[in-house]
Amino acid sequence: MTTQTKPIEAYSLPTPNGQKVHIMLEELGVPWNYHRIDIGKGEQFTPEFLAISPNNKIPAIVDPEGPGGEPISIFESGAILKYLGLKFGKLYPTDLRQQVKVDEWLFWQVGGFGPMLGQNNHFNVYAPEKIPYAQKRYTDETHRLFRVLNTQLAGRDYIAGDYSIADIASIGWAQSWERYGISKAEMPNFAAWIERLNARPAVERGLNWGKDTPQKSLADDKDAQKVLFNQR
Repeated sequence: MTTQTKPIEAYSLPTPNGQKVHIMLEELGVPWNYHRIDIGKGEQFTPEFLAISPNNKIPAIVDPEGPGGEPISIFESGAILKYLGLKFGKLYPTDLRQQVKVDEWLFWQVGGFGPMLGQNNHFNVYAPEKIPYAQKRYTDETHRLFRVLNTQLAGRDYIAGDYSIADIASIGWAQSWERYGISKAEMPNFAAWIERLNARPAVERGLNWGKDTPQKSLADDKDAQKVLFNQR
């Protein structure tokens, strides 16, 4: 079993994407340090951060004990989860057939469940002009994706069979089910899954990590919106 002597450096925020990495590190029980990147103030555009996350997005990590004992930096939350799962041999299967299942649902989250919910939030909360077509488009897609998740969880405790990075990738986004008008009564498999995950101590710690620092609501922070939206 791989041991970690030096802390993994995590550059993040308590957002759904950042929470994936927080939960994973807490589940693994390895030493790590949290570095808050204030994206509302543009800290994601500093040369130091861009050196490890060229897409200027959180989260990113630096593992001082990477392959061959040399440091490695990793950006994109899905890539981080896979790296940590492979390195420590936990929460990511060794069997190729099972790896495919986990990868399918990991990529489902990073390619759909996260981005579509994000667009839903943007057009319904932040857009200065309400565009009914866009609102309906992303609201409908959000509901479709929750339905897909609920269907996949029929007869399963976890998304890909055993508890894995597929669950960790989705739980932060799924926490906002009420905001998206999702009914637990209509999606009982999803309801049981989210309660099951929220009962895990590492999930609770990961979801709450960094929330002790007050942060102004983005909906009310016009200066932050100028930094985050409509960039070319």
